This record gives sequence, structure tokens and C-alpha cells, in this order.
Amino acid sequence: MLHEIMVPDLAESTVEATVATWIKKSGDIVEEGEVIIELDTDKVSLEVVSPVSGQIKEVNKNEGETVLVGELLGIVDDSVAQPTKSDNPSISKEPESPIDDNQKNNDEISATPIAKKIAEKDNIDLSKIKGSGPKGKITKNDLENIESPNNVSDVPDSSKSEVSSGPEEIIKLSRRRITIAKRLKEVQSDTVMTTTYNEVDLSSVISIRKKFQDQFVEKHGIKLGFMSFFVKASVNALQSFPHLNAELYQDELILKKYYDMGIAVATEEGLVVPVLREADKKSSAEIEKGIAELATKARNKKISLKELQGGTFSITNGGVFGSLMSTPLLNPPQVGILGMHKIQEKPIAVEGEVVIRPVMMLAVTYDHRIIDGAMAVQFLVRIKNLLEDPYQLLIDA
Repeated sequence: MLHEIMVPDLAESTVEATVATWIKKSGDIVEEGEVIIELDTDKVSLEVVSPVSGQIKEVNKNEGETVLVGELLGIVDDSVAQPTKSDNPSISKEPESPIDDNQKNNDEISATPIAKKIAEKDNIDLSKIKGSGPKGKITKNDLENIESPNNVSDVPDSSKSEVSSGPEEIIKLSRRRITIAKRLKEVQSDTVMTTTYNEVDLSSVISIRKKFQDQFVEKHGIKLGFMSFFVKASVNALQSFPHLNAELYQDELILKKYYDMGIAVATEEGLVVPVLREADKKSSAEIEKGIAELATKARNKKISLKELQGGTFSITNGGVFGSLMSTPLLNPPQVGILGMHKIQEKPIAVEGEVVIRPVMMLAVTYDHRIIDGAMAVQFLVRIKNLLEDPYQLLIDA
């Protein structure tokens, strides 16, 4: 019986992917659940497995080809137990090409099939790569940071400007980066993004962290960071200003009665925003652990499509890179995002006296089509006030 291999459902608002690698080829025998193809989307890489044990009869999409959700990738025949000469009578064996030293060495090295394919394609000597997999097995991720000669090329002389002052190179953008660029342009065109700013004195937050850090670590096994304060303050403010926890659909505003917080994470391939589910029901420890787990998965390229879907509001922290002030961009279909920045010791006036306090600039970007400036300002002031008097946020910590 023939079984179709289809492009599965992808992430929210993602309808197409790129065929990255066929791990198995036409005529190969596969086991049920065995990975046979890897797809790349703008968010994550996705492995597609065989639905049955059998033989791959057809490969309908080539590597590098763009595919849509529901399209046919290939066909597996479960009636074939082993490949025989009669299975492919018209296929003649091609003459073997000379094998270079790298290929000979790579065949003897412990590496995943996709890692070996990448190494063969980009002429990488796997003997010089340290594997991170079980028992030192080399994986695809181990090759990610190696510059591929196929992805970098010199600019032809005919395309260089006469005023060029030095050598140049062209780097082919990944599908993820192309999609990120496209979406950033779309969000600027499809929304009316406006940003409001305010400074927050984090003296009390820092004092609480310092006072209870050892106790918190001993009890929960994780440090009390800043993010739990900001998540709790954001949820509290969203409950008071529900229009920022919403989605605009045609001529209707959908108010979300749940609080799934998108937490922006910088990775080597670009920004991703995994979602912390039911943030309003989590303790400070659960928030810290949840964010740490999602960030680790994202950076190790282990994040799932489900973990990137359905956020109602997002938080991004440019302060970890030293940003003092920025304008965060909306993550559609969300209508609000909070931007955190670097904490600085600054002189501020307190009860008529100038004192030095740890201050952060906060930014909230919102869709002005449905959120008035007054509401956005009050929302941010609510967050500011909660962070400057945070004890009420820690009742369930």
C-alpha cells in the first residue's frame, strides 16, 4: 500500500517551508517513525518522519524547493520489505566518482546522516569537528557555525562599483532571515506602531533579589531573576488594561482572557519568541524555570512549533546586550510589547533630594489603531508602579 508524505501543519501564520535535506532517498528502506526529511521554516527546523515501514517510492520535492502546508513530499510503499533489483528495473548503477580523503575519513567517523550529508556537500573534514551528541557523535548543530563555501562567494568584477575601495563578498541569506525581513516590513505596513517610554527605579526589586536570593535558590533550585518581576507586573497591568492583551481581526477586537507571554530570545539564526503559557497562574519560581527552559531550547534549536504559537503579549530585553533605549517592534497578531533595557546608576529626585538609583528605561510599543495613547501611557505607568513597589507581586512566590 502506498502512503503519502505530506508537509505537516507549521507554526502559526506560517504556510510554507523549504526542503532542507532528504535524509533518505528514493529506493531507501525506512522504519516507521524514522526521520526521512528535514524542512526549514522562518521559525524552526522541522523533521518529518515516515508514517510506516517500507520503501521510499517517490521523491516529489527537491532540496531547496519551497513547499506549502499539505503538499505532497513523497510516497512510501509499505509492501516492500527489502529493496530488490526488480523494484527499480530501469535504474542502472552510475559509475562511482572518485572519493577524496575527506569523504573517506568522514565515512569512518560517528556522525548523524544529515551531518555527513552537510559535510559532503560543503567539503568539511569531520575529523576536525568535536561532536556534541551521545558518545561524541557529530550532529547538524555542530556544523552550524562553520562557514560554508557554498554560502559565501566573491562579488564578480562586473558587478562591482567603480568607486569600490576594497574587496566585498555576497552572503546568501537563510530562509529564516529572509522571512524575518519580510515580516518586519509587513508589520510596519499593516499596523500603526507607536511607542511610549518611562523610567523605572528598580531599587526595591534589586533589594528583594539580594535579600531572598539564597533562600529562593535553596528552595527552588534556580536564581530569582528580573524576568519574573516583569512578567508578573505585565500580567497585572494587562488585567487592568485588557485592550493590550488582544488581537484585531477584521472589524472586531478579540480580548484574550488568558495570558500567554512571548519571551524574545536571541539565537544565532535570529530572534524567536517562545511562549510562556498561563503566566498569570505561575509562581515566580515557575516563571524563572519556564523562561530558562524555553531559552535553552531556542538557542539549541530544540524549540517546537507549538512552543512558538499563540502568545498574547511579548517582552523583549535589549538590556542584556547593553541597549539603553530602543523601540521594540510588535509581534503580530499581538498589539503590544514591552521593551526592557540596561540598568544604569542615575541621579534622580526623591522627596526633594538628589539620590543615585538603579534606573531602567521601559518602552511599550502598541498598535495605535485600537489603543489610544492615554491607555498605553497608563498601562506602562501601572507596570512602573508595580516594579517600584513589587512586594504585592511576590505573594505567591
